[in-house]
Amino acid sequence: MLGWVIMAGLLAAASAGASAASDLRARDGGPSQAAMVARGSSVEGLALLRPVLSGVLWRAGFKGGDKERDGLSAAQRGALCEAGFSAARYADFGKNTAYGETTCGTGALDYEPARSSKPAEVLRAVHAVAKDPSKGPVLVHCMWGVHSSGALSAMALVQFCGWSEARAKAYWNDTREGAPCSGGCDAWIDAKFAAFRPDPALALSAAEREAICPD
Repeated sequence: MLGWVIMAGLLAAASAGASAASDLRARDGGPSQAAMVARGSSVEGLALLRPVLSGVLWRAGFKGGDKERDGLSAAQRGALCEAGFSAARYADFGKNTAYGETTCGTGALDYEPARSSKPAEVLRAVHAVAKDPSKGPVLVHCMWGVHSSGALSAMALVQFCGWSEARAKAYWNDTREGAPCSGGCDAWIDAKFAAFRPDPALALSAAEREAICPD
């Protein structure tokens, strides 16, 4: 039952403007601005479920945060797997989280930790999905769904879609929901980008970019 709830949430988020509202894996054009900043989510326990790269990358957080820092529950991991996700990454938190692989009737979900200050592993996982249409998308999430998941999503837009750093930072700020940042938000996101450079080894073809990147 939860699998249907999660899919309903995905489609509800996509219907805010993503071009592939009927298929989680569809790659026929990037999500719209409206879908990328949508605030709603009907997925149990999650908030701010948003597409970043069509069929390749989504982002989210927890409703009310994750105060125990124990990450996605077994039920949520199973539901994400059934919905078609191939991987999930918990950014910067999750010290009590049980990571690993969850199998389901449609495949498997690889759940691992991540850090917004060290985006390379997440970007490699996203690249692998971008290059293989048979794979389901990656979900990157953090405690609230605004800071670290947003930073990793912003870096993915620079890496895979050729966005400028300024545009990516503006996207991060637009999806921050007004949440405060330790030391100030400009300094926070500047620090995340300070050591980041796009990796030429993770390049996509023009056709691949057109299929997944927002305008």
